[in-house]
Amino acid sequence: MPRRVRPGSPRAGDDDRGGQSDERGAAGLEAGGVGTSRARAPAELAEATEAIRRSGVIARAVLTARDLINTPSLLKSPEWFARRAVALARAAGLDATLLDVRDLEAGGFGGLVAVGGGSVRPPYLVELRYDGPPAEDGAALGHRVLVGKGITFDSGGLSLKPAGSMISMKTDMSGAAAVLATMAALPELGAPGKVTGLLCVAENMIGAAAMRPGDVITCWGGRTVEVLNTDAEGRLVLADGLAYAAGALGADALVDLATLTGAISVALGRRTAGLFASDDELAGALTAAAEAAGERVWRLPLVEEYRPALESPVADLANMGRALEVGGGSITAALFLREFTAGVPWAHLDIAGTARADSDDAEITRGGTGWGVRTLLRWLAAGTASASASPPVPAGAAAG
Repeated sequence: MPRRVRPGSPRAGDDDRGGQSDERGAAGLEAGGVGTSRARAPAELAEATEAIRRSGVIARAVLTARDLINTPSLLKSPEWFARRAVALARAAGLDATLLDVRDLEAGGFGGLVAVGGGSVRPPYLVELRYDGPPAEDGAALGHRVLVGKGITFDSGGLSLKPAGSMISMKTDMSGAAAVLATMAALPELGAPGKVTGLLCVAENMIGAAAMRPGDVITCWGGRTVEVLNTDAEGRLVLADGLAYAAGALGADALVDLATLTGAISVALGRRTAGLFASDDELAGALTAAAEAAGERVWRLPLVEEYRPALESPVADLANMGRALEVGGGSITAALFLREFTAGVPWAHLDIAGTARADSDDAEITRGGTGWGVRTLLRWLAAGTASASASPPVPAGAAAG
């Protein structure tokens, strides 16, 4: 039964000393404090308001990536995605350049041209540019370049995938979607430094002009690749993007995101991305950013003994391991990508497991997850060249 309150007796919430409401508590509630007994100072309120605003920016960026990933490939042609990317970027205040197939052919982007050759919907390269303020702590951030795999549908090409494996292949552009959403959010976050995003966009299909196993293609910068499997196409378009970033753009740091190998899901499951890096400082910064953002990564080794597996008798290297049966498909794929970085500090995030989900799980929804947006924004908006409190790399997972 409800408790009766005698006239003049303290009511619930009244101060026992005088039967009056706690003015400090009321002021705290009016100022936005919940369950507090003091008013918030203006500086505290401003800080909380800014934190909420930034959280909203990041959440909208993740949702943008998810919407792009979940768009069916019937609509999401390379041209649709590329032009959508330019529109989103310019609306956010970024500079954007679109290279079509004629530009790619003239510019020597042989990987993109070859992968997109089998489709009636030609490939594109999208370049997004952001130039932010200096870092508050005076850190020299350099020119950071993000490269995203943007295969809008992957049939496997002539090395055809099994039918069941094609169903989720509208999500094979998840890396490019994460890069686009990240770039579009940088102006709102006031992230420091110069950042460029490259979206390597193509559709890997079967057609009269499709690349064939045994073909030798020339990627940007002149390095030749023997194609042994047309379903190992993501590394070919990334090779163009990485080489272009390291050579023409003068990148000081490279980070690529790609749904690259099924092997990474076997190794790490569906909630942890594989991290490969040629630079310990960059690896530590990304690991710390991922942990702070709530996205897990695990650093895997670049095993030098596996590099000979990529040797080719007719080209500079092959697009998958052949010379030696070493296994480690995710490692050999990362070793392939490293060949195109020209010694620039580089990190590769293999998100084939984390980019898509089969069911809702906590903050993850079924379909495209937008994985990587939170990690990249945390890293880029930090304002320092490296995270100040990077957790140690797990034992046995140091890069080779």
